[in-house]
Amino acid sequence: MDRRACGMTGEDAAARYLRSRGFRILARRWRTRFGEIDLVTSKGDEIVFVEVKTRRSGSFGVPQAAVDRWKRERLRRVCYAFLERHNIIPQRPFRIDVIAVTLGSGGRPDRLTHIRYAVSEDD
Repeated sequence: MDRRACGMTGEDAAARYLRSRGFRILARRWRTRFGEIDLVTSKGDEIVFVEVKTRRSGSFGVPQAAVDRWKRERLRRVCYAFLERHNIIPQRPFRIDVIAVTLGSGGRPDRLTHIRYAVSEDD
């Protein structure tokens, strides 16, 4: 499985997981000049931006470790761009989550970890 297919498998698993928990998918792979956010969702009044990190094994550490300081800054910029582009009131609550997916044998999702509020506005 190549890198792109691995990422798509993780995103699909994350989208299914979120839908099963009452989230509505607003956008997938939303791009701006600052980068891309994998999933934009909502639940109730809250907008939830989701970065999905997928690994084929745990050999190189947990997937969420790839969300370093540089990545967190880019994610914040992409999220603010989305809110601005869609004229979403700044006071509307939002958060940035990370979903870490580890694939098992056969390339199927083996483990999914949902980290709520993984990226804060000031870290």
